[in-house]
Amino acid sequence: MSGDIARDSAEGSSRSSVSHHNQPQSPPLSRYESQKRRDWNTFGQYLKNQRPPVALSQCNCNHVLEFLRYLDQFGKTKVHLHGCVFFGQPDPPAPCTCPLRQAWGSLDALIGRLRAAYDEHGGSPETNPFGNGAIRVYLREVRDCQAKARGIPYRKKKKKKAQIKPNVDDPMPSSNQQPS
Repeated sequence: MSGDIARDSAEGSSRSSVSHHNQPQSPPLSRYESQKRRDWNTFGQYLKNQRPPVALSQCNCNHVLEFLRYLDQFGKTKVHLHGCVFFGQPDPPAPCTCPLRQAWGSLDALIGRLRAAYDEHGGSPETNPFGNGAIRVYLREVRDCQAKARGIPYRKKKKKKAQIKPNVDDPMPSSNQQPS
């Protein structure tokens, strides 16, 4: 009986090592690459579920805009409506019935990943529906609307200029210092 167990385990290990050698190993995908693949598959499934189904080659910016609006139903960001008493308040004191939406930052990152995936799947940059100007306008409107609804003005972060600090330990006097 112990011989049967040993034989079974030996056969099992040889089977797994054979199948293991037949498959090429690729390094694990980064979090970004995994998310990009999931996003690409989700968008492809969305196009297939359209009536009639839309081929990727026929996809345009209107399909992308519809997809972004479709995703709002799964959002987790409260966006107060103009009539809401909490409109413009960053931290409302009580719950309200305003809808949940996708956050602007999430949509912006999604479009970036889909734009890259489109290029990787053979699409030309000139025909990339994710890079269309209408998409940028939509994202800007979402950003501004969400910022107003939450009472948080959006300000573009300014790039910090590299400042050269004088080295105190430097024995050489700078050009604007006079030697004593």
